[in-house]
Amino acid sequence: MPKSWTQKAASARPAHVAVLEKAFAGVPAGARLLIPSPPLIEAYLRAIPRGEVRPITQLRAELAAAEAADATCPVTTAIHTRIVAEIATEALDAGLPPEAVVPFWRVVEPRSDLARKLSIGPAGIERLRAAEAG
Repeated sequence: MPKSWTQKAASARPAHVAVLEKAFAGVPAGARLLIPSPPLIEAYLRAIPRGEVRPITQLRAELAAAEAADATCPVTTAIHTRIVAEIATEALDAGLPPEAVVPFWRVVEPRSDLARKLSIGPAGIERLRAAEAG
């Protein structure tokens, strides 16, 4: 049986910084690469003011700076953002209001590959963004 999104979050490794032995995802060898965790992504998302949206590249840059790293891994950032988003979506589906869940729609661009993978989909992200804006 596949793991639930909550189980995936709980089993993820803690955030840490690794020094790259070889270049990876546009980050050169020798760079300090932050490998984020779901709790780190969640904390960042919760700190974004209501109605504000940010590109995921800004999330990665700000997390790296906060952890004294040169960059944040784009692969694990996307994976952990999806985990956090799916947990929030399950809570929305269970009847919680948007104010009570992690506001993942503040960084997930509706037209992104990540948005298309999410169970809420691009239209759901657009709805949540519109509700906050208006």
